[in-house]
Amino acid sequence: MNEESFLSTFRYYEPESVAEVVSALKDNVNSSVIGGGSDLLSEIKNGTTKPNVLLGLSRIDDLKRITATDTEVRIGSMVTINAVSSDPVIKRDYGALSEASAGLATPQIRNVGTLGGNLNQRPRCWYYRNPLIDCLKKGGTKCYALGGHTKYLCVTEGERCYIVHPSDTAVALSLFSAEIEIASAGDIRRIPIGSFFVSPSENILRETILGPDEFVTAVYLPSHAPESRHMSKYIKARERQSGDFALVSVGISLKVSSGTIQACNICFGGIAPTPYRSIQMEKYLVNRSVENLDVSYAAGLAISDPKPFPDNEYKVTLATNLVKKALSDLICDL
Repeated sequence: MNEESFLSTFRYYEPESVAEVVSALKDNVNSSVIGGGSDLLSEIKNGTTKPNVLLGLSRIDDLKRITATDTEVRIGSMVTINAVSSDPVIKRDYGALSEASAGLATPQIRNVGTLGGNLNQRPRCWYYRNPLIDCLKKGGTKCYALGGHTKYLCVTEGERCYIVHPSDTAVALSLFSAEIEIASAGDIRRIPIGSFFVSPSENILRETILGPDEFVTAVYLPSHAPESRHMSKYIKARERQSGDFALVSVGISLKVSSGTIQACNICFGGIAPTPYRSIQMEKYLVNRSVENLDVSYAAGLAISDPKPFPDNEYKVTLATNLVKKALSDLICDL
């Protein structure tokens, strides 16, 4: 079977408003929106997805803006990853998001890739991406990873499908009580980022709650008063230092007052099918004095119930060490 067998034709259309996009999604079965296209086009090329219509969002200026008010920051879904990483407000108030964006992929991809696209990218599992393999996530009857190469798969919360969510920005946004704005027929709603992603146990065919006639229009971040601004950090480990997806990543946000941790959010990437909040570690840290903090013990709480495969046990150790470093670095900056 040659590569041409997987190529499909599609119509390309550029709506000029959110309402036009929603209408087109509703009227055209098997249609998709496209931003920078770095992930979607690769899926089309290898036959993983075969849309009949692609809806380009580049004519909708409102989706390409970052705006800040006294209460929140709005990042349009078509804002490029490079623009997110370099925005002065994001750098100042949401450092982990700036760091996650700055270290994402390559400069070329950051210049065309969008925030909406990064949040909605599909899994990188080799078996899912292979056009010759009809795995469970593509409607098949078998997870081929179970008897194959599992080095890059999840170590917790896997059920039937053992993908990891590949988005760096999703991990960082999870630290800041971000909300995702979704447009659909006759409705625009905002939901917490933790409710946006879908695990294989909920729906093995999807990674988000988006329906066929819905798309992401923006991300909202609550503003912090200067006296209550959170410190945050994002770090990741990867095999190559440029252009590679995270083996494991971690983001931490701390609010410290009078030497005591008042609030703490911790999220991992690369270890679960969705961004993984370390609730157990967060509970240990909140209301604890920084001087009496046992960083090693806290880091040992990172993953509450790890169930690695034989060839990805390294991820458990890596997650522990990364979060230990991130937490230590933040405390040193106090």
